[in-house]
This record gives sequence, structure tokens and C-alpha cells, in this order.
Amino acid sequence: MDDEGLEDAAILLMSLGEEEAAEVFKHLAPKEVQRLGETIARLKVVGRERVDSVLDKFTIVAAEQHILVSDTDEYVKAVLRKALGEDKASLLIDRILQGSDVSGIESLKWMDADSVAELLRHEHPQIVAAILVHLDYDQASSIIKAFTERQRNEVLVRIATLDGIQPTALKDLNEVMSRVLAGGDRLKKTSLGGVKPAAEIINLLGTAVETSVLDFIREADADLAQKIMDNMFTFDDLNKLDDKGMQALLKEVQSESLVIALKGAAPEMREKVFKNMSSRAAETLREDLESRGPVRVSEVESEQKEMLKTVRRLMDEGQIVMATGGADEFL
Repeated sequence: MDDEGLEDAAILLMSLGEEEAAEVFKHLAPKEVQRLGETIARLKVVGRERVDSVLDKFTIVAAEQHILVSDTDEYVKAVLRKALGEDKASLLIDRILQGSDVSGIESLKWMDADSVAELLRHEHPQIVAAILVHLDYDQASSIIKAFTERQRNEVLVRIATLDGIQPTALKDLNEVMSRVLAGGDRLKKTSLGGVKPAAEIINLLGTAVETSVLDFIREADADLAQKIMDNMFTFDDLNKLDDKGMQALLKEVQSESLVIALKGAAPEMREKVFKNMSSRAAETLREDLESRGPVRVSEVESEQKEMLKTVRRLMDEGQIVMATGGADEFL
């Protein structure tokens, strides 16, 4: 959702009133709640025309929506059972609806990283890995940072080598979830884990921790370490963005953050940024870079990581695509 869409949603919620808005928030993901909350807090004054425009837009969109089935899961189950019989239907139902009920793990998404780390600190690394692959990469990386170095390394090795979560493993996972969260005991089989999730999490750990983890994995399995590194997304990879993608990214980045991030960028990266800005904006950015004094490495890395998060979000939303090599490969 772009900034205008966020503001429209925030204005609509503010128009609904506290009780109705609270009911809507109950159905949103943690990140959506955070982004909407921040937007609402920022909107001090909204013009009458803007409010009317948002309400009119919502009325049109709402009128186009029709509820065909009140409970789609139950509808799918009923249709399959009638069409295929109980046995065959059961084989398909879990596959179609897999991952739709992860209530125990969903509750983790509302907890701060240190609290989740404390809950999982004494669990077996395989169990921890099976839980973390259900979470967003940035939350999983924050949790892993709170572990000891040994536990951190062992968990990430297991995430990288996790090839789906089988029913036998889910039994252990269910026991853990019911014990630490009093969570759901009906988690479905799902295909999570592997080299890519491990790389995504390691990407967000910071340079020092990243190096330690990769060294540990390399000692145990050099091929695995190389596969993870091949899937890791670095700031230099932004050079692979086409002009349209770079322009979409720059619209999302504040000028102050961009200055700090580019302090540690190669000349080629800076030029790519400059050429995707207006001449006036590029000149201002050049001047800001030249006038800016020394910046802490940790601050530069932090802003670069934030830009990478923005790129991932835009990729997830389908706004940009990044080629990684072959004509049919995408990151």
C-alpha cells in the first residue's frame, strides 16, 4: 500500500470512530496495525474535501464487493467431500488449506523480539527453526540477535537445511506452542525453511553477526554456506534494479536516509541514483553528500538495511522486479 493509500485507510478509520476502528484493527496483521497507527498519529488536520473523497471512494469499492460464501474453508471442505468422498477429500483439504490456521505462531507476531527469544531460548534448535520460518524475516532476525552466538548459529543452520515441515515435526512444534503460548494444536503441514529464508534472515542481522554465522556454517558445510551467500541480498545488488525500479524505490526513501545510506555506497551506485532523479534533486543530493561529515558505519548499515527492506516490500507488491543473472531468473 502506497502513502496515499495508507492515508486514505487512516482517514476512513478515523471517520468510523474508536469502537468500529478497533474492530477493524483486530483483523489486521501487526505491521499493518503499526503503519496505520503511525499514519493516524501523523494526520493532525484533514480537510473536509479529502474526508469526503475518501468516503466516496470507499462507498464505490464496498458496493463492488459481494460476499459469496461466509466461511470459505468450510465451503471448500463440503464441496470436496461431496465430490470425492471422505478419504480422497481429506488428502486434498490439508494441501489446499495448508497454513491457514497458525493461530499459535500468529500470536508471536505481536510480541517483541526479546520476549519471543526468552520463550524459545531453551527449546531445541530444530523446534526454534520450525517456529521462526513462520515469522517475517525482520522479526526472525531480531529474535535471533537476542540468542547466544552458539544458539544463533545452530538455529540458522537448521533453517537453511529445513526442507518443509513434516507431520512428525509438527507434533513437537505443537507441544512447544501449547506450552509456551497455549497456542493452537491444529497447525497444518507447510513448506517453509531452506536456503532462501536463511539468507533473508542473515541479511538483516548486521555485518558482524552475519560474518560470524557464515563462518560457522562454512566450517560445517562449505557448499551450504555458498548457497546461502548466493541468495543473500546486499546493498550493491541495488545496481541490478532497472531505472523504473530505482525510481520506485527513491519515491519511498526520505532524503536524509538516502544521504546516509549513500555515504557507504560505491561510485557506480551513487551515479545510478543520481541519473534516476531530476537534475535539481540530484544536484541537491550531491551537495548534501559532500557537506555531510563522517557518519558511523553502523548508521550507514542501518539505513542501507532499511532501503533493502523497502525493496523487498516493493518486490512483494509486484512494483519492481530484480534480475539476478539468467534470463529466467528473478530475485
